[in-house]
Amino acid sequence: MYHRLVLSFLLLIHTAVNAVAQAPKRSEGGQVTEGTPTEATFVSGNAEIQESMTLEDCVRFALKNQPAVHKAQIDEAIAGKNKSIASSSWMPQVSGSANFQHYFQLRTAVSNFGGTQTLLSSGAYNYSLPQLTATQSLFSNDVLYAIKAAKLIVRQSKETTKATKIAVISEVTKAFYGLLLSMEQIAVYKEDTGRLRKNQQDAYHRYMSGIADKVDYKQASISLNNAVSRLKSASETVQSKFALLKQLMGCPFDKTFTVRFDTARLMQEIYADTLKGLQFEKRIEYQILQTEKKIRRENTNYYSTGFLPSLSGFYNYVHEYQNNKFSDLYNRAYPYSSFGLQLNIPVFSGFKRIEEVRKSRLQEQRTDWDEVNLKLAIYTEYQTALSEYKTNLFYLRSQSENVAMAREVYNIVKLQYSEGIKAYLDVIVAESDLQTSEINYLNALFNLLESKINLERSMGDISADI
Repeated sequence: MYHRLVLSFLLLIHTAVNAVAQAPKRSEGGQVTEGTPTEATFVSGNAEIQESMTLEDCVRFALKNQPAVHKAQIDEAIAGKNKSIASSSWMPQVSGSANFQHYFQLRTAVSNFGGTQTLLSSGAYNYSLPQLTATQSLFSNDVLYAIKAAKLIVRQSKETTKATKIAVISEVTKAFYGLLLSMEQIAVYKEDTGRLRKNQQDAYHRYMSGIADKVDYKQASISLNNAVSRLKSASETVQSKFALLKQLMGCPFDKTFTVRFDTARLMQEIYADTLKGLQFEKRIEYQILQTEKKIRRENTNYYSTGFLPSLSGFYNYVHEYQNNKFSDLYNRAYPYSSFGLQLNIPVFSGFKRIEEVRKSRLQEQRTDWDEVNLKLAIYTEYQTALSEYKTNLFYLRSQSENVAMAREVYNIVKLQYSEGIKAYLDVIVAESDLQTSEINYLNALFNLLESKINLERSMGDISADI
């Protein structure tokens, strides 16, 4: 009896020492030592690590390199050029032309001299007419509409760029959190594997010393093999999560970097103001739709004022050359010029203008219904995000308590097993409960962070100016 007590005491000391030695060590701010994955590394081939990036760094990189952002910015630049093109219609339009013409037979003119008609050849065999023409639009309904619509389209393109940036920020943030979740799960699986490996060693020594039978050692080996498989699967998942993050960032596949995060700051960012009311005008989609309504209104005004005349001024200068001999064609010029005004008045277009006005008003009504539908969608999105956030926050608090209780239960059961009070099956159950509670806590934490991002986006609180 005394021999068994001494052996049990030595096994407890051995268990405590190995548990301390194998416990994962973490430094402050999320930095990792001894292989725990709070700071993840993605390396292509044998390339060296180039930089370490926080969430803010990843978002800034995405806003500079994401193809969707670049495409939106190009569309914005195109809209600006279209505005400049529309404004150029108010500037003088100057053009030049020149032609050469040779007559094989001269034109015939009929003249009346003294009551007798006489046929005379008129003109010269060779003509050359360099000409300069300048026009200036003084009033044009088309030009007015083009300029007004171009300004609104520029505004809409800027809003679209902002919407694209908000979407990129949201998706990159959630992908970053998804990567951290996988990394933290690996940390749990590593800790679990360490405990099970120690349990296997203890069960083996107890079996060899005759304290326990072979069943405990086999059960410990089965649990360890399952834990190693889970760790391997989670380790492979990290690579795909990293690839997704790089894709959303617009990061080249051969670029290498690590990610880091501050655990304390991460916990501070889980809280959101759930009492803040929903304001539709803060949503970028609502702003884009309001601009679209203004464009539709301008379109209706354009067709409604289609009866207005257009007025423009023109100036022509012709430096005419003519001569029967081609070699003497440019020896003498006969210039002439003219100036005038041109007024175009639309009188009747087969009721086309009236139908276009009616069509444009129908399009305005359709946009009004788009606004109603958008508000319903935004409200549903907000309520869904709010309920998910509250649920995940409550679930996180309950899972935090479960982790503490499961760890306490495991430590007690492990000690009782070492004293021969509990069966090894109780240790397996306690260890499984501890692992499950830790994984559930991590899932609750990162689900809460993701639901907070969805809530902020639904309320229009994510800023594109980073």
